[in-house]
Amino acid sequence: MEVLEDSVSAWSYKQVAQWLQERGFGEYVELLCGQHRLDGPSLLALTEADLRGPPLGLTVLGDIKRLNIALRRLQRRNQAQLEELGLRPADSSPAEQLLGTAGREWSCDGADRRCNGGDRFYNGTELRLRNGDRSALCSASTAHTHYNGRCRQHLSGRLDPEVWKTIVSSIYVFFVFGFTSFVMVIVHERVPDMRTYPPLPDIFLDSVPRIPWAFAMAEACGVILCYMFILILLLHRHRSILFRRLCSLMGTVFLLRCCTMFVTSLSVPGQHLKCASKTYGDIWGKMQRALLIWSGFGMTLTGVQTCGDYMFSGHTVVITLLNFFVTEYTPRSWNLIHTISWVLNLFGIFFILAAHEHYSIDVFIAFYITTRLFLYYHTLANTRAFQHSRRARIWFPMFSFFECNVNGPVPNQYHWPFSKPAFMKSMIG
Repeated sequence: MEVLEDSVSAWSYKQVAQWLQERGFGEYVELLCGQHRLDGPSLLALTEADLRGPPLGLTVLGDIKRLNIALRRLQRRNQAQLEELGLRPADSSPAEQLLGTAGREWSCDGADRRCNGGDRFYNGTELRLRNGDRSALCSASTAHTHYNGRCRQHLSGRLDPEVWKTIVSSIYVFFVFGFTSFVMVIVHERVPDMRTYPPLPDIFLDSVPRIPWAFAMAEACGVILCYMFILILLLHRHRSILFRRLCSLMGTVFLLRCCTMFVTSLSVPGQHLKCASKTYGDIWGKMQRALLIWSGFGMTLTGVQTCGDYMFSGHTVVITLLNFFVTEYTPRSWNLIHTISWVLNLFGIFFILAAHEHYSIDVFIAFYITTRLFLYYHTLANTRAFQHSRRARIWFPMFSFFECNVNGPVPNQYHWPFSKPAFMKSMIG
């Protein structure tokens, strides 16, 4: 029995599969309906760009064109349903589809309002907007979208904040910090005796004299970066996604740090450190010490002194991760903010080494792991590569869980989250 084409928005996966079978596209039923759960509304929203690009990636040109023609006919017969779904009819011009005002948000910088940073390419043709000129050179199919942070259009509609996932990520990082504190207590009990195991040779520590106040300055750099990120988080329209990503990355790096500092105990990096092995008695004593470390954030500014947690530097992880989040989620034109952030990051690392609180290798590995994990995470999230990669879902299950409903790069849009004062709301949005 042939399915009726006048009520597509109510179709289930089975009816979509039947429609594909009837039109000779049976080989794509498993891909579209089985793997990607295509129902009626999503079938109406399907475009040629979706067929060509990831995660579908059809390669047979004839099939792509024939399926696109069938989709356009279906969309033309269901224009009323398209409008109800907030979609434009298939006959709309490409420029109208891309530059329609409904549901579109542009964030451009520069006096001439030139969207020269987005560098969007549609099938090889660059889309430009100058001085409010809304004409566009583009084709109906979007092949690739390149972002560099200056000009972004939110094509995917409203990003769901998914606050419950943010709460889950907060619980995750809360648990990891508590577990890290407990591991630091265990590690302190296994600190090598300085008389038997003197500090290891280190080119930087052997060449640069110790600066007693440097470690406090490193933590001050971290505190300033933290305040900068909190301000950005407060004003960012997608603050829930930002905080979720920070928690998941921070928790994962510190969980790895638990493993490295527990497996190998390095000798203390300097004679100035009074780090004799210390036993905290029963499990309750260890828990109390871990709670003290956790409540003081492991910082000397709060009176916490730790020993043995050298491989790798937790201070470097926090400072570097905050720097990367500040620079990633602010427009490229905010050069002053980016410069300050990078200066704080680099000086923080220098002060950690100048204080002789960590070996150089501790800091280097912390910086490398943090930056690589940040870049890998955002590359996967921005390209949606995990959708068609079974390996990514196996090796990064938490990433797939947190990012499954985030469509591409998060646009840097800001607004004042409170009703008062009114001038702030009108100034920021």
